Amino acid sequence: MTETRGPAPVPVEERLFSLVLALLATEAGLTKNEILSTVQGYRQRYVFAGDNASLERQFERDKDDIRELGVPLETIEPLDESGNNQHLRYLIPKGAYDLPADISFSPEEIALLNLAAMAWREGSLSRESRHALLKLRSLGVESIEPVLGYAPRIRTREAAFDPLTDALGRRVLVRFAYLKPGDLSPRERTVAPLALVQHEGRWHITGIDQQVGEPRTFLLSRIVGPVTRTRIPFENDARGTAETALRQLDEIWAANTAVVRARPNSDAQTRLVNRRGSIRRPDGDLTLHYTDLHLLADDLSGFGPEVFVVSPPELRAAVRRRLELTVATHQPARQTAEEAGRAETA
Repeated sequence: MTETRGPAPVPVEERLFSLVLALLATEAGLTKNEILSTVQGYRQRYVFAGDNASLERQFERDKDDIRELGVPLETIEPLDESGNNQHLRYLIPKGAYDLPADISFSPEEIALLNLAAMAWREGSLSRESRHALLKLRSLGVESIEPVLGYAPRIRTREAAFDPLTDALGRRVLVRFAYLKPGDLSPRERTVAPLALVQHEGRWHITGIDQQVGEPRTFLLSRIVGPVTRTRIPFENDARGTAETALRQLDEIWAANTAVVRARPNSDAQTRLVNRRGSIRRPDGDLTLHYTDLHLLADDLSGFGPEVFVVSPPELRAAVRRRLELTVATHQPARQTAEEAGRAETA
């Protein structure tokens, strides 16, 4: 009996890139069905005249991810089919994704950008780009631009991703050092990996923590050092583990909210307004959902003085600690420069 294997999974960054590419390539937009049946990363799992509910949920999460990356994804509702979600059309307006008109580059910078463009065109995604355009043309959609020049900012996977994927396929235990927020040193975990899931643009591994004998979800970015794949096998009869993990993460995300004040017309305001679930309050403040307070503090502290945390107090304290650490880290260098300046004038 020959074992039947499903299609190899498409890396998330390829799927998101192909989605952005497809939505840039058309002025009229694409329906959900056209996207799921033709775009790389979806079409491999699409079932014609079948149940594609899980694939549709994946598309909904991907829409949120690319909007969070700053990509202006728009939805168009046909005038004669109001309320029919299946006939909504999605697109990325070219003008909204162009560089601002007041940005210019020197000849040296243009040369470097040309070199980068050449590397992009010759990269591993070029084959999938051509395939995506070919599939779109088969639908009668013509590209309005040489869209390979667009390179969206997509997060790369953590180093732990590949060894964990390998361990998932082999159904063997893994060991890794995991550093929780607030801990001074990492602790070694032995885990039976059950599913890798992406939530809010970050990868998590769900598995059975062998120390406690219970399921746990770990953030890949908090894995310190290499992942060791053991030779110890385990039985995995769990069904729907990935869906359960995503549902639990969504429940945490929905329950946790923060209120922040962003400087008008700043980069912080632009990005936070487009964050999934962001709500602009009557007073201009923004309500944000989050799954992890420390991750949100990392994001908000990166905006510096453009953001003020109104609530909760523990988030405001976490952001303040990060900003104070940044100042303390750069303080010695600033003092040295000041001392050098005083020495020159002495």
